[in-house]
Amino acid sequence: MSSKRWLAPWKDSAEKPAIYHCISRVVDRRFVFEQTERERFRAFMRMQENFSGCRILSYCLMSNHIHILLEVPPMPVGGISDAELLKRLSAIQTEAFVAVVAKELSDARKVGNAALVAEIHARFTYRMHDLSEFMKTVLQRFTRWFNRTHNRSGTLWEERYKSVIVESGIAARTMAAYIDLNPVRAGMVSDPAEYRWSSYGEAVGGGPKGNGKKAREGLVRACMSHQGAGFEAEKWKEISRVYRRAMGLALGRKNGNATVEKDVVRPQMNTAEALEAKENGTVLPDLGMATMLRCRVRYFTDGAVIGSKAFVNEVFGGARERFSPRRKDGARKLRGSARPAAGILWSGRDLRLRV
Repeated sequence: MSSKRWLAPWKDSAEKPAIYHCISRVVDRRFVFEQTERERFRAFMRMQENFSGCRILSYCLMSNHIHILLEVPPMPVGGISDAELLKRLSAIQTEAFVAVVAKELSDARKVGNAALVAEIHARFTYRMHDLSEFMKTVLQRFTRWFNRTHNRSGTLWEERYKSVIVESGIAARTMAAYIDLNPVRAGMVSDPAEYRWSSYGEAVGGGPKGNGKKAREGLVRACMSHQGAGFEAEKWKEISRVYRRAMGLALGRKNGNATVEKDVVRPQMNTAEALEAKENGTVLPDLGMATMLRCRVRYFTDGAVIGSKAFVNEVFGGARERFSPRRKDGARKLRGSARPAAGILWSGRDLRLRV
């Protein structure tokens, strides 16, 4: 029997969101994702994002597996309004269905039946702001479409999806870059901007509107959430320089030899410069980042928790019952290909094989 999924201990907090790197692989590692499949999966993923209140920070759809860096915010205190509920439903349901729910709510409001209003909301809100519901819905919906399209039956996914709890700041930015570089490591493209089915490719090629805007918002959030930035697409121009440099370093580009001026804090810094300032603690050594992101880093898929030492220990403390009393703390130092980040990023698991 599989163990219960390790979730952020503050998942029921009214204020603090949680970030997860989710990975799911096709059964037998078969290569089933062609262009049509990738487009359809992305459509289902965006639909569920619009409905659930969860936000995609980064993603990559490969030939036989998918990566999603997902932020799961808490449900707003007091729930969501009728208008917000109907707006979210419109992302996954027909106009006729939404109209029926709207009438139910209107009728209940007219007679002052608060209990019925709450019951109508509860039919749908239990699927919102929840990691498992998000992933289950996207994977199952795609499976139904795939089986119908290809005249097959049965499961499509290998085991249940994996998830890693990720700290905001350097961990989230590093994880986002690692995800976007999947097609480069696989030799499918030489530049991640050329790969349409990733957050970076969509942010660059999708333009400032629609899903291109959503991709930009997600990457801005991945890079800047620890500094209070929301999903602000207007900051993309500034952030893309920092993000592109990290990607360029990983690709061994010419600017990969440049070093970040970590000791220089200018009087008036823009967002990108502030991100790189020394006191933010958000800069990995350039050469180390380049080396690490060229490799498969097993900690990023199997490490359970990735972040600073304090962050990993906080998550460990919230799940103390999962471990032997002999284990005194949670943070484990990175080894192998992830060694350049050792001491900056820590893992919740002490992996020893294929690291």
